[in-house]
Amino acid sequence: MPHYVTLLRYTQQGIAKVKESPKRLDAGRKAAEKMGGKLHHWYLTMGEHDALVISEFPSDDACAQYMLALGALGNVTTQTMKAFTEAEYRKIIGSL
Repeated sequence: MPHYVTLLRYTQQGIAKVKESPKRLDAGRKAAEKMGGKLHHWYLTMGEHDALVISEFPSDDACAQYMLALGALGNVTTQTMKAFTEAEYRKIIGSL
């Protein structure tokens, strides 16, 4: 399955209710699983972004659908990048 790296920033709504964010993360994991995806890692970060998520979804469409639904809840904004594993990277470079 394709891998994704997502940078998150709390919105005003999200930071105002930051104590509820562990429950929201649990719900987010369940929602990803219902879509055939998995949130592998979640990190609280310092700096321009508040968190980083490493995930897998069956397709770019499924990932986009998940991230749009997450953003629609109003607690975070997301910036998602498709990530290639080392094996995929080696295959891509090998085909040059």
